[in-house]
Amino acid sequence: MWKTASTLCLLSIIVFSFACAKKRIELPDYEGVDVRDVLSSRRNIKSIETTFSVTFERDDTEVKGEGVLNISKNGDMSMRVYSFGFLVFQITSEDGIVRSAPEVDRSRGALLTYGLRDCFFWWDLENFEVEEKTDHYLLDNSMRKLWMNGKTMLPFKQSVALSDGRELIMYYEQPDKSGDIWYPSKIRIELSKYAVILKIREILFESAV
Repeated sequence: MWKTASTLCLLSIIVFSFACAKKRIELPDYEGVDVRDVLSSRRNIKSIETTFSVTFERDDTEVKGEGVLNISKNGDMSMRVYSFGFLVFQITSEDGIVRSAPEVDRSRGALLTYGLRDCFFWWDLENFEVEEKTDHYLLDNSMRKLWMNGKTMLPFKQSVALSDGRELIMYYEQPDKSGDIWYPSKIRIELSKYAVILKIREILFESAV
């Protein structure tokens, strides 16, 4: 009787563990496909809407929150960040004019506008050269460098040169999928002493008609 009960208990634990385990995602395999064709397949995406958790880092301090972002291919964007359900920060960029509440300095403004645009629309490069490495590609033009996994064709690093000589660095992790589109669900953006870490919860890619 005790042996039977112990066996049933063990089986219940095993079943529960498998039910709670995160489903393993089969990553895409684009080996042998031209990297330019992969980038071109995303060109018709005109805007991205996403919700995420966010961490702002500066020196030894951290500020955490939850965010909502709507960003267009042309750079127009609107982002709101909440903490404990309260709106604590919002920023918009339209036709190159940036407004935020509370106001942010130049570094953080660049991080949250140019950084987010190039970060999410990482495939939108023009006039670039392709250098094939052992297991990845390096795409390079006068302003941006993009490192892509040679098999999944997803980015793992990007750098963007700003007009004032500084450089935005982005790191991509944790591939996930929305519909038929793969994307990195964890992103870290660095500029000078600032860093922003995004963990995507939901994301929607809107294509041009």
